[in-house]
Amino acid sequence: MRILLCNSSSSLLLSSPSPPTPTKKSPILLTTNNNWVRKALLGAFNGALSLNILLSSPFSLAAESPLQLQSPSNPLTEQCLQEEKLEEITGPQTVTNEGIVEEAWQIVNDSFLNAGRHRWTPESWQQKREDILSTSIQSRSKAHDIIRRMLASLGDPYTRFLSPAEFSKMARYDITGIGINLREVPDESGGVKLKVLGLLLDGPAHTAGVRQGDEVLAVNGEDISGKSAFEVSSLLQGPNETFVTIKVKHGNCGPIESIEVQRQLIARTPVFYRMEQVDKGATSVGYIRLKEFNALARKDLVIAMQRLQDMGASYFVLDLRDNLGGLVQAGIEISKLFLNEGNTVIYTVGRDPQYQNTIVADTQPLVTSPVIVLVNKKTASASEIVASALHDNCKAVLVGERTFGKGLIQSVFELRDGSGVVVTVGKYVTPKHMDINGNGIEPDYENIPAWADVTRHLSQCNMNKKR
Repeated sequence: MRILLCNSSSSLLLSSPSPPTPTKKSPILLTTNNNWVRKALLGAFNGALSLNILLSSPFSLAAESPLQLQSPSNPLTEQCLQEEKLEEITGPQTVTNEGIVEEAWQIVNDSFLNAGRHRWTPESWQQKREDILSTSIQSRSKAHDIIRRMLASLGDPYTRFLSPAEFSKMARYDITGIGINLREVPDESGGVKLKVLGLLLDGPAHTAGVRQGDEVLAVNGEDISGKSAFEVSSLLQGPNETFVTIKVKHGNCGPIESIEVQRQLIARTPVFYRMEQVDKGATSVGYIRLKEFNALARKDLVIAMQRLQDMGASYFVLDLRDNLGGLVQAGIEISKLFLNEGNTVIYTVGRDPQYQNTIVADTQPLVTSPVIVLVNKKTASASEIVASALHDNCKAVLVGERTFGKGLIQSVFELRDGSGVVVTVGKYVTPKHMDINGNGIEPDYENIPAWADVTRHLSQCNMNKKR
């Protein structure tokens, strides 16, 4: 039986120009859409899923620990008691047809970014809500049809409705393998804590007892203090059907518990690699093809690059042809593997402050060898993030055709009946401040140049950058 979490809608940041293909999504990318919670919890563009997930629940779902209920004057105690009282008053909520439509309307109202050429205004959108909800909606299928028409009226080809069946096929974007989404949330002391701000209903973590709002304290006995959401998501990863133990604190006031969760990976590796010998065997080139930016993209790309380096690769070819995108955060993290610390990866823009960021590399590069990135007219979205980041920072030359030109970011929100909406929430701009959307990226060469020309081109690029 599917358990419905009160007021939960999930969000996962995607960058693919077309609906994700049936197979996976992050069973973890769920986020609640309660306005006051979003205002309190939305922070930097750093969600666990390369898609940045925005999720949160207004209520603690675990019983309060008596050890923490010290006195009525304790602010934390009062907060917990207030939440408990509110939860008792509200009780379980019925998912109505009108409620599903209004939930989808509210998500658009809060987050939709009009890319510039269509009909959305706050006033017209408010009028649409009044028109739609002025009459009773008799069936769930009718509610879904209304949402489809409502989203179509925006004129944005990327904002769309997902049926429950379509939404469930997105599990390939779960980067933890256990069906949760982690987000960094400011704590009372000025630091940061990691909370489960989304989880796949009936997924591995939810079934094992992890709940929305839980704070993650340790993974397999390792204290995760000071680690980012992406780093902890990587710690949670492992072979399919193996177990990981996570220590969580339930809610703000609940007990601390260690929970064993069995991983259930749905994603397939998008990485294929081989060693090529060129110049009559004098030069070793590591060829890597990346088909999409799913949950395994970064981890498997790192493995491929390390193995090729161990085999003696002097140069690398990263093939992004026909890669339509996937998780935004995966594209960002993969870009960082090639960039120097402090290099700009991408700029993001959106109505919500969480999408207005300058994202920079924060570690030294895994690879310093010259790189060729192969692109074509089907290189899109997250692929264009990687291509522009490496190109603009003089780490790679681009070879092939002008790229697709999709610089918009979508977030996938789960509605309370298991359906979902994909909403354009932001756009990205290259390190050289070029708007990718509708323009694409022009390659440096149509055909693969000699490696001496690649080295010369990158050297000249770096010289120009220093001027």
